[in-house]
Amino acid sequence: MARVPSGLHSGSDSGLHSGSGSRHPRYHLRMARYTTVDEFLAGMTVPEQRAKVEGLIDWVASTWPELELAVKWNQPMFLHHGTYIIGFSVFAKNIAIGPEPELMDRMRADIEAAGYTTTQRLFRIGWSDPIDYDLLTRIIETQIAEKADTTGLWRS
Repeated sequence: MARVPSGLHSGSDSGLHSGSGSRHPRYHLRMARYTTVDEFLAGMTVPEQRAKVEGLIDWVASTWPELELAVKWNQPMFLHHGTYIIGFSVFAKNIAIGPEPELMDRMRADIEAAGYTTTQRLFRIGWSDPIDYDLLTRIIETQIAEKADTTGLWRS
């Protein structure tokens, strides 16, 4: 089995390609090292899923133009003055969204009430599920406000 790059998490189904063209049984993204969001999106093998992720990224970028869009750990994420705000990973069955564990703990009930499943570090939006933009707004605005004085990538 091919080594899974950092930032991608297990799921099920097939769809990821390694550099040699072989299929990875868990992802809908080519197994490559991405340095730009355009490369990341181009690596998505299902057009409808690519469109959903691209729309989500465009929404965040246009709603909070002060955020910097970057690719770290092979996934797109938004930073504010160099500190992590939110990141996105893709899987066969969903988009995984990671604010930060501390915020996940406090907002877990709201996230689950929106119909999303959670782990300690992220929540999942199924490909056929609607995106709750009000919830994402609260998450992103909370991250920005709470990390206004943070100097590193993560909370200390």
